[in-house]
Amino acid sequence: MTPEEKQLFDLAKDHLKDAYAPYSHFHVAAALVTDQGEIFTGVNIENSSFGLTNCAERTAMFGWVNSGRPGKIKTLLIIGNTDRPISPCGACRQVMSELMARDAKVILPDSQGDFAEYMVEQLLPYQFTEKDIEDGANK
Repeated sequence: MTPEEKQLFDLAKDHLKDAYAPYSHFHVAAALVTDQGEIFTGVNIENSSFGLTNCAERTAMFGWVNSGRPGKIKTLLIIGNTDRPISPCGACRQVMSELMARDAKVILPDSQGDFAEYMVEQLLPYQFTEKDIEDGANK
């Protein structure tokens, strides 16, 4: 990991304690950095109606959107308190494909710092886009 990525790892790992996971007890945290050096963090936020739960990576990305989308998301790191990297869900992959460049980096570390690294296009190679909506609306 680069020093900047190590900073994301440390922030996210420290942020795990802030997850709201009273049902699964599975804490997840995320941290992202933009090309302007701005950092946003997020945690998973559960709800007794599980469909309303929000994943950590979406919380971080939505925070970036809410702040006015400064710069472009360069790197997103997602961590759970696990012995192996965890993978983002399909909904998060779709949001990543909309808000991040296809070559943006996604880092998936375990709790010790060993990690897998992917580009967004590797996580969702055939994504649903605004072109799909346009094509469907024009029929």
